[in-house]
This record gives sequence, structure tokens and C-alpha cells, in this order.
Amino acid sequence: MTGMRAIEISHPGGPDVLRLVEREIPQPGPGEVLIKVAASGVNRPDVFQRMGNYAPPPGASDLPGLEVAGELVDGDFSSQNPLGLQRGGQVCALLTGGGYAEYAVAPLSQCLPVPEGLSLIEAASLPENYFTVWSNVFDRGRLGQHDDGTPESLLVQGGSSGIGVTAIQLAHALGHPVFATAGNDEKCRACEALGARAINYRTEDFVERAKAWTDGRGTDVILDMVAGDYVARELDALAEDGRLVIIATLGGNQSRIDAHMVMRRRLHITGSTLRARSVAFKAAIASQLHQHVWPLFAERRLRPVIHEVFAPEDAGRAHAVMESSAHVGKLVLCW
Repeated sequence: MTGMRAIEISHPGGPDVLRLVEREIPQPGPGEVLIKVAASGVNRPDVFQRMGNYAPPPGASDLPGLEVAGELVDGDFSSQNPLGLQRGGQVCALLTGGGYAEYAVAPLSQCLPVPEGLSLIEAASLPENYFTVWSNVFDRGRLGQHDDGTPESLLVQGGSSGIGVTAIQLAHALGHPVFATAGNDEKCRACEALGARAINYRTEDFVERAKAWTDGRGTDVILDMVAGDYVARELDALAEDGRLVIIATLGGNQSRIDAHMVMRRRLHITGSTLRARSVAFKAAIASQLHQHVWPLFAERRLRPVIHEVFAPEDAGRAHAVMESSAHVGKLVLCW
């Protein structure tokens, strides 16, 4: 077999520019493996790429898709294989592109075994979000303990998104108070069911709520996917020595801040993107996830939240749902 089905971006534009085509099966290089894909996660960066606003890094596949789950069928298993993965094993993997296809290539060190008790469809919803949340909330944001040993608090903007439901569940499972914003009461209830105190940002002020729930102290870490005008308000909502971590700019790239308040209250503003980071960087995250997070799935303290599963022919509809923000949790393509 030399061909595979894949979904390509025919030209920048709306969801209708996604095309189901025939492509050659990619070949893995040194340190890489070939995965027979059972399911592919759909993420907002895929939408940005489709619109022409998020080009793949040099050397990456032009196909969209940053995460898959499936069977290891070929590749280099000889080195950089701390988890002992082998041909025939079921894995989920983080990619720099190429996930919207029946076969995909990934660095072996960015593959993780499918967590105990999960299907391949469920596993396909994990890598992009869990790599992102762990790297930004726990590494960059340093969510941990206060000096008195009590757990720090986290505020998640966009709690019903794929990133949001992941951040809520993971922080809650590790014992942290979690607050989350969402755009309607139904989404707020979904966030609450996952362990957060929810704030309807259309009818409530998240700064007031965060301060009220922390006895005026403010929240220790904020995970922000909005930026723009939100940044000044988020700084106001932070506790002293608080950390604001920006991972998307859905509200705009430009923000005005009170620099004196940042100095006076010792606030930290940071941010990151994951796609272009090195294989070694992502491999280190994979190792931490396998050690600290994957056991929580076996203990049923974490669970995938999948809003809808689509056939490859319906990839355009999946993108339309993503853009509507009407979903709670993940969207997945099933091959």
C-alpha cells in the first residue's frame, strides 16, 4: 500500500477549503515512527492554519493536524525510547503537522502509550492539550503551593474549550482550587462538573468573582487564551507574585498594562507557543506527563471530554463547529 487518505488545505479560506485527497504515505526518519492513525484531534491552530495565519514550521507536513492516536507500524525504535514502545503498540502522539491523514510520522519521544481504559478516539484528544497545559500551567506558570503548604489557585479563561477542560481537570485532580470563565450558563455548569467554580463572563465580572473566592487575595495563576483588553483586568485579578500565562490572542495582540502595578505587586507575565519548540523540549514534557499525569487516567481522576466525533469527509463541519465555539471539550476525526 503506497497511498492514504488525507485532508489538505486547498487554499487559505473557510471550512469549505478542506479537501479529502489521496497522498503518499510519509516515511519516518531517524528517531521517528510511522503511526496508522485511528483518530485525529481537531484544534484551533488547525483553523488558523487553514485560514493562512499559522504556517507549519520548516520541514513539517503541510497537512493540518497536531495530534493523533493509532498503531505503531514502522520506524526507528532503537534510540530515545525511554518508554519501551514497540511496533504494534497503541499510542497517542504530538505532531508539528500531518495529523489529518490515515498515516502520520512523529518523533518516537513525542509518543505516549494510550492511557489504561481509554479508546483510541479518546486518546487522540489528549496530546495537544495536555502537553500545552502541563508546559504552561505547571512549568511556566509554576502552579504549586503557598509558603504555608496550601495549594495555589488557577483561573482558566475559556473553561469549556479543549484546553480549558484539560486545565480544569488536571489542576483539580492535583488539589488546586480552580476558577473558570465561560460564555453561557450551560458551559458554566459543564466547567463546574469538572471541578471548577464557574464565571459567566457575559453577566459577571471575573475579577470580582476571583477576588471574592480568594478573600480578596486574587488568584495565583491565570491561563489566558484571550489577551487584548483582558490582560489589564487579569493583572488586577492576580494575587501578589501571581503569574499570567498567555497562550493565544483571540481578543487581540495589543494590550495596555499598569507597569507600576506589575512592579509593586511583583507580577509575572509570560507566554508561549508549542508547535515550533524542539523535539527535546517536547520529549521532556512527554516524560513528565507519563510520570505525573497518565496514572491519573488509570485512577479515573481524569477523563477525556469529547463533544463530537466526525468522519474525515466532515472535517469542514468540524472546523465550523470549532469556530462557532458552541462545543464543550474536544472535536475528533475518526478514520
